[in-house]
Amino acid sequence: MAKKRIAVLVRDRKHEALRMSVGLTLADDEVNVFIMDDKLVPDDDMSLNLETLQDLDVPVFTNNPENNYKQMSTEEIAKALTDCDAVIAY
Repeated sequence: MAKKRIAVLVRDRKHEALRMSVGLTLADDEVNVFIMDDKLVPDDDMSLNLETLQDLDVPVFTNNPENNYKQMSTEEIAKALTDCDAVIAY
């Protein structure tokens, strides 16, 4: 079976989005995480999920310069989403 390219947009339900992002890696699909708009202030649960994503080499992007992840403009993120098989928004 071919790998799927999956994008997870992290907006309102940040805890759930990051937890789901980790879970999506179990199927060995390509997962990309996009933290949108807000500054992310991780608590213990979020930090664990972010560390796990980093350990699994899952790229994390953001359009907010206050976040310490790979920077992309909103337009660049929108273009990147067109290459994905599935986009999951939280």
